[in-house]
Amino acid sequence: MLTAEDYLWLFRRSPAMASLIGDDGRYLDVNDAFLTRLGYSREEMLGGRPADFVTADSAARIDTEFLPTLRRTGKLEKKPIDFLTRDGDVVNCLTNSIVEYDPKGKFVRTLALYTEVSDQLRSDWKYRQLYRSTPAMLHTVDANACVVTVTDYWLQKMGYTREEVVGRSILDFFSEADRKRFASGKLRQIIESGEFNNEERQLVTRSGKVIDVVQSAISERDASGKVHRMLVASKDVTERNRVERELRRTLAENARLQEELERERDYLREEVNVRMNFGRIVGDSPALKQMLARVEAVAQTSASVLVLGESGVGKELVAHAIHAQSPRAAAPLVKVNCASIPKELFESEFFGHVKGAFTGAHRDRVGRFQLADGGTLFLDEVGEIPLELQGKLLRVLQESEFERVGDDKTRSVDVRVIAATNRNLEKLMVDGEFREDLFYRLSVFPIEVPPLRKRREDMIPLAQHLLQEACNDFGRKPLKLTRSQGEEILAYDWPGNVREMKNVIERAVILSKGDVLRLDLSLPRSGESSVKLSVPADAGNEILTDKQLQAIQKRNLVAALKQADWRVSGQGGAAEILGVKPTTLADRMRKFGVRKPRAA
Repeated sequence: MLTAEDYLWLFRRSPAMASLIGDDGRYLDVNDAFLTRLGYSREEMLGGRPADFVTADSAARIDTEFLPTLRRTGKLEKKPIDFLTRDGDVVNCLTNSIVEYDPKGKFVRTLALYTEVSDQLRSDWKYRQLYRSTPAMLHTVDANACVVTVTDYWLQKMGYTREEVVGRSILDFFSEADRKRFASGKLRQIIESGEFNNEERQLVTRSGKVIDVVQSAISERDASGKVHRMLVASKDVTERNRVERELRRTLAENARLQEELERERDYLREEVNVRMNFGRIVGDSPALKQMLARVEAVAQTSASVLVLGESGVGKELVAHAIHAQSPRAAAPLVKVNCASIPKELFESEFFGHVKGAFTGAHRDRVGRFQLADGGTLFLDEVGEIPLELQGKLLRVLQESEFERVGDDKTRSVDVRVIAATNRNLEKLMVDGEFREDLFYRLSVFPIEVPPLRKRREDMIPLAQHLLQEACNDFGRKPLKLTRSQGEEILAYDWPGNVREMKNVIERAVILSKGDVLRLDLSLPRSGESSVKLSVPADAGNEILTDKQLQAIQKRNLVAALKQADWRVSGQGGAAEILGVKPTTLADRMRKFGVRKPRAA
């Protein structure tokens, strides 16, 4: 039976180089072959550390790779280590090491055997060194998907040290989604297949950052053809994917904004068209003919037009007639009611804004100038623009350029401007309430719209036209004006002009029973306002007042518009739902002050 001395003799006389290393990392014993090859005495080596007798690179590998692997697996297999002889020569070796534990699992010592490598093995070692230093994200896994080695660049990208990676499953570095995707042996199947190209994966760095990568792999097979190892190359495409996602979002947002712009443009064009009764101007009086001659003269030019006249004379209708006869007729006619725009929203309404430009700017918004690009912009009630904001309007009129609120990009537009007002702009200039340069910019060609009282020849034909429209819109049988009613119309001064006449006729049709038009219930007496409604004392409790009727009409109108998503005409539009013409519906919207809500 062999004694302890026998085992010691066998260890020291063994022809293979060997050493015993204690739990403090120092040599407990070294054999004769090891001493002979390195040229040291036993006394010189005992108590020393392996790192004291190796190259600097090997010393680093002992600390960063060999010791962590020994602690985790209890062994080393064919790990390269370079010793230095007493004379300074380098001895390239491969070490196979094993840890000895006592029955309770406590560390006793490590037995390390060393084999001096051949020229071929030295070449392999040089190859491994080149592999590590390759400036690419490479890792090698065994048949069980455990990491064998990785490049320094892989460690740099992932934020790990080598000892934290080698020996662990590559799944530990996958994202949670990919770990689930490759669970249940799927990753092993991929390795067994031998190779793959441009597969998308997600890796997670030590700090928790997710990296998008594209991976390709080749395999190394043993003599039986089974995959022994797989070399995997990863390309970081995180930034590329982010840019692509951002581009897709931008394109989608641009498409959405373009669609919204087209819808808004169509709505505004339709709104102007129906409100203006598609350009029909009724009348044959000398005053009207004179005005229409000026409209025809200026329509084919690009000159700015200032439409003047009292409230209700039909300035919008004149603007539409100019646009309809101009080369821009196929492009949009966009209206801006200058009196209805709050000061703080003036720039946004006219020029648009970008998301985040101010509180409440939750998305990009297109301004009215851009909506009217290529067409005509109708500035209604232009005299109501505050003085401090008139300069901003003047700039775009002069230079045909503007910037959205919150944006530094200058945009160009091709817009013809038609302005309208019932105020005396020249007096406003004298009073310092309207800029002189803006006035002359707008009034290149002024057109005065005559009030209805100066168009007496047109009153009866216009009233008959409005009566026919009202009957059609309300689904009533045709009603006719009597001679006496015509005389009442001629006798009235019509301070509200055409708008007042339209309202009077519509109320008369609503209040009429049978085939008799009750103009007497609607037409104001001398000195009365047309807003009031004279109701007979014997009308009874069943008859509603004009205010009540209008309230009901307004509620019904808004409900129809909401149901039609604020489309006035066309299939499924509010006009179709209510059974009236789009022109009638638009007039009622204007009368009741109903407007499409501004998008948030």
